[in-house]
Amino acid sequence: MSTHAESGASPAEHDPPTASDKPSKHAKHVEPAPAAHDAVHGSRTGYTWIGLLAAALLGIVLLIFIIQNLDKVRTNLLFWDFELPLGITVLLSVIAGALVMGLVGGVRILQLRHAAKKAS
Repeated sequence: MSTHAESGASPAEHDPPTASDKPSKHAKHVEPAPAAHDAVHGSRTGYTWIGLLAAALLGIVLLIFIIQNLDKVRTNLLFWDFELPLGITVLLSVIAGALVMGLVGGVRILQLRHAAKKAS
């Protein structure tokens, strides 16, 4: 038979529980503190900061593109005829595409909301 010293365990690990080991009915249950890696989560502010930083970097790249493409190009759109720097023309085209995409997405969202209301 081994003793406590031979097993390397403390005597408290092998002793049966006593009345003092049981929590009293007036004692509050205390949750253990979360580990340090569990306590840190992303926040809306943090995500907003990252988004603003990414937008600023994208804006810098866009500005460099526009500055490097200042050659004037003639553009015809329906009955308009105008001349703009190439970088600005591309930027306006991207903005127009994003607006069309947003409009189509918005219409689809409205369709889904209408279908969800009808179903409930």
